[in-house]
Amino acid sequence: MIEAIDGLENVIAAHTLLSEVDGDAGRLVIRGHSLADLAGVRAFEWTMRLLWEGHFEDLPDDLAAPLGRARAEAFEEVAALDTHLSDMTTMEIVRALLARLADGDALSTALRLAAAPAVFTAAAVRAQKGQAPIAPDVRLGHAADLLRMLRGAPASDAEARALDTYLVTVIDHGLNASTFAARVVASTHAGLASAVIAGLCALKGPLHGGAPGPVIEMLNGVTAPEEARAWLEGALARGDRLMGFGHRVYRVRDPRADALKAAVKRLLTAQKVPPGRLRLAEAVESAALTILAERKPGRSLATNVEFYTALLLEALGLPPEAFTCTFAAGRAAGWIAHAREQVATGRLIRPQSRYVGPRAID
Repeated sequence: MIEAIDGLENVIAAHTLLSEVDGDAGRLVIRGHSLADLAGVRAFEWTMRLLWEGHFEDLPDDLAAPLGRARAEAFEEVAALDTHLSDMTTMEIVRALLARLADGDALSTALRLAAAPAVFTAAAVRAQKGQAPIAPDVRLGHAADLLRMLRGAPASDAEARALDTYLVTVIDHGLNASTFAARVVASTHAGLASAVIAGLCALKGPLHGGAPGPVIEMLNGVTAPEEARAWLEGALARGDRLMGFGHRVYRVRDPRADALKAAVKRLLTAQKVPPGRLRLAEAVESAALTILAERKPGRSLATNVEFYTALLLEALGLPPEAFTCTFAAGRAAGWIAHAREQVATGRLIRPQSRYVGPRAID
């Protein structure tokens, strides 16, 4: 009898050329490149092309200009952002606007789907403030344009580089819940839009993509570095989780946390992060790691990507309710690569289940 494994823990469900997550070593490799060789070094558009190489016959050498044009095309759907939609959450708005994009498997479709989360997130945040959406500037890089569309003013080079680092850091990460959802849908040959929307819907859940917002709530609750331990112990006594720590795969520190902390420090040097905010975050991180090691000595609960994601996106002026959609602005490119790989090399994904209910009476 085949053993049923709850949560598919350690089950190999696909062969991929796209990324490898080594949880024991704390290493992330994206198409043969370590995260350290990409984050803060290579642009988002370059990394997206790296993932898409071999999956589109007409893929150009540089995706910056095509992605800019795709942002302009996606912006046409923002006209549907009426009062009813603007009363919804940021995630619900982005999901609804994505559903307006045509399905298919062409490169032009893929580019619009990769561009759309950035365009729709900025428009959604502005609509919720009663502000008019801002059209893309096709000449800018993806990260710089996202910030400009959000704020209505150009971002500094340091800010654009910081967000670009973030988008590269989260672009792909093995067979996580949203990527698996995208691959399941792609395996039915439903089309790229369907696969991307499936990925977004899985990302909406707080166990996968929704934790950076609560990290800000935690940091706001701790009023001073010296009070970090007492506040965290109080939170645990109430039964709360300490957000930003522990990971389903990593048994050591998440390498993405280091990449994003380095980006935060560069923003600090550029005077875009208040020094006190970083000191507070470091005090909370240190106290949390100490407490978790004391209370759960048999488990590895190190800092994960969400902790410094929260600090970075906050410094860039993104509201917490937009954090998950900003994650999608990076991860959508990975979903598309996985969807294309699944169609090219995989079969319809159809696992078995084990029935444990009552038996029929003959």
